[in-house]
Amino acid sequence: MLPLRRNVRYSAFDGRYHVRILVTGAAGLLGGEICALLAAAGYEVTGLVHRNPTILGNDGSHVPVRSLPGDVSLPRFGWSKDRFAKIAASHELLVHCAATVRFDLAEADYRAVNVGGVTHALALAEAGDMDFLHVSTAYACGTRDGLIRETDPLPETGFANGYEASKAEGERLVRESQLRWVIARPSIVVGEYDSGQIRQFDTTYAAFKLIAGGRVRHMPARLDATLDFVPIDHVAGGIFRLLQAMGKAAGGTFHLVSGQPLPVAAFTGTIGTYPQFQEPELVSPELFDPAKLPAIERRLFRQVAGLYASYFQRNPHFDDAAFREVTGLECPATGQAYIRRLIDYCIGEGFLPDA
Repeated sequence: MLPLRRNVRYSAFDGRYHVRILVTGAAGLLGGEICALLAAAGYEVTGLVHRNPTILGNDGSHVPVRSLPGDVSLPRFGWSKDRFAKIAASHELLVHCAATVRFDLAEADYRAVNVGGVTHALALAEAGDMDFLHVSTAYACGTRDGLIRETDPLPETGFANGYEASKAEGERLVRESQLRWVIARPSIVVGEYDSGQIRQFDTTYAAFKLIAGGRVRHMPARLDATLDFVPIDHVAGGIFRLLQAMGKAAGGTFHLVSGQPLPVAAFTGTIGTYPQFQEPELVSPELFDPAKLPAIERRLFRQVAGLYASYFQRNPHFDDAAFREVTGLECPATGQAYIRRLIDYCIGEGFLPDA
């Protein structure tokens, strides 16, 4: 975590006055932690929430910020014209975290939230002449392998799922705007670096539990496939630093990643070092046939684990040179020792069984 001092007001981001900040998706895992960092640094923060009104930091503590209900999938977030104008005029910066991160939705759902949500957030920022930081994903690069630079053009096709495609489309909208903008691209966000702590076990963790518990025993995987797991404190702290350097960062796209691709075999091998867990069998994608799996495993693979199978068949190397230059931050080592900390935290919280 960044060494931020509580009760100290930082009144400017790179020369432009910023005190009042609106964070969409504030009830989410990353949005809540960003709100916590900003509030600790003395900023006046408004957290936009939808169904869940509670804003928590990654440690589970309540974040002392104003909560504002709204729906990013609706024009003006569902507010009246007067309310929309008032909120636009009362903030100087918008951090857009709100998105659906599920991999099993229909295209219409991605378009409503991940594309329409960006459109509506940009409209609010434009109405208030706000600066705009957009949280995307490093996997907006699609299924490309090899070196992925922060300056590489976005692909038009070749995405593993509707989530990736919608995030790439959202990025295009941000680039087309006339605002002063920054795009932040995290990779696979997991627990806090030192402790492995994570506030909620969903998305990636749900698939991990099925695999570690032996309920999904086979995964299609390439021999050279890698995963880029990044600690949540590196991502949230990196976004904070990008905001502090807004003038220098403006117009840039930044990878908030480990930059240390972990071989899939090393990841599954770490699981296998725990006696209570089942190390999955990695099967060549050309030979993998989900129809031949046992009935229960076939169903769980189709409903959960299979949604993440494409990440076991890719080998991207995300370059974060621009991010490191602007922020001065570098992700610490995220090898097998870090994976063990993540697993140990899951065991300690009862999400995974103890031996």
